[in-house]
Amino acid sequence: MKELYIATDMEMIRLGERLGNKLRTGDLLFLFGDLGAGKTTLTKGIAAGLGVEEPVTSPTFQLKKTYYGENIVLNHLDLYRLESPMELEILEPDALLDEGVTVVEWGKLLKDRLQTDCLEIRITLETETGGRKVTMIPFGDRYCRLLEELKLC
Repeated sequence: MKELYIATDMEMIRLGERLGNKLRTGDLLFLFGDLGAGKTTLTKGIAAGLGVEEPVTSPTFQLKKTYYGENIVLNHLDLYRLESPMELEILEPDALLDEGVTVVEWGKLLKDRLQTDCLEIRITLETETGGRKVTMIPFGDRYCRLLEELKLC
């Protein structure tokens, strides 16, 4: 587990870029945090690191947005509105992992369903400073190595 303090949106984007530069097809990231914590901001940075050039926005009302980077696909999911595991099946979650990198906001239902290795990122707003505490929890060797490569462990 690694904890970081991120002071600004630009720092959050830079962290995402660093992550994106190291991600590969099959990687799965779950982002947790209150509304406005910075989940989509982090995803914008991940997209930039993957070479996505189009603007990244929250897929809250669409559930999933797909972006195309340099030789890799980014599937960005926001499952805030889902209430049951059965609703997940419309997304074909198993197929998503084969398509590219998958970043999931509000993904507890999906995380419970997939029960696979992933990187969990928890973002907490620090009300006193206006910054954010980012906690990265690797599940599996791939994600432990990823944090080591990023010099975050």
